[in-house]
Amino acid sequence: MKAPYLTSERLLFKPISIDHLSDNYLNWLNDYEVIKFLESDADYNIDSLKKYILEAQQKDIYFWGIHLKENGLHIGNIKIDPINLKHGLGEYGILMGNRLVWGKGYAKEASIEIINYCFHELKLRKITLGVVEDNIAAVSLYKKIGFLIEGCYINHGFYDGRYCNILRMALFKNSFEYDRL
Repeated sequence: MKAPYLTSERLLFKPISIDHLSDNYLNWLNDYEVIKFLESDADYNIDSLKKYILEAQQKDIYFWGIHLKENGLHIGNIKIDPINLKHGLGEYGILMGNRLVWGKGYAKEASIEIINYCFHELKLRKITLGVVEDNIAAVSLYKKIGFLIEGCYINHGFYDGRYCNILRMALFKNSFEYDRL
């Protein structure tokens, strides 16, 4: 497994493994409010989730479960995949599955920790992502972290019952570090 164990002020980041297989994780993937802006469909069962986790482990990617330090509760996942070391690029993705922790700053804390790791340890120069334009909370988070909109795919995907625009956003290492000074 490539992903190392990491920590931030309130969070633990554990490489995704079969230890993450749980009814709680399964419930996130079948919760419309959690997945309405994701590529995932709400038709997971425990066997398909197990298969997904095992396939992710075999890919040897940078993929972590996000856990609360205070009690070890698994509240979401974060990954950088794929990574192109030749060009210094990584694609970011996050899922905050536990709705009880939404709005508490955990997504921002997790994102900053993982992005910092990617820029300093993996020596990436640019992190990219795609986000549904209507996902106001996510777009706001990414802008706060320093991501800029590089482009927009018009009516590109079907989410939340309609065709939506997809924003392509990017964060460069030099602007991320500058914002932290």
